[in-house]
Amino acid sequence: MTRLVYFAWVRERIGKAEEEMSLPSEVVTVGDLLNHLKGLGEEYEMALQFPEAIRVAIDMEHVEHDEPIGNAREIGLFPPMTGG
Repeated sequence: MTRLVYFAWVRERIGKAEEEMSLPSEVVTVGDLLNHLKGLGEEYEMALQFPEAIRVAIDMEHVEHDEPIGNAREIGLFPPMTGG
């Protein structure tokens, strides 16, 4: 089981702050995970409609979308950073 943690408007659109999930074997990279999540329902589709904008951290370390998930204990999904 992998703990998925959602932040800011990703959390608001999905409707939960976190969840535990068993990932299918074909989910190997962060990009695979985002595509998998988009198929879980309308709320996920809305939150992840622009996956290239989503920032991801594996076990609290920011990674690119081609990063293998491996044996991640926790994966955080963040909207893009804003501010000035």
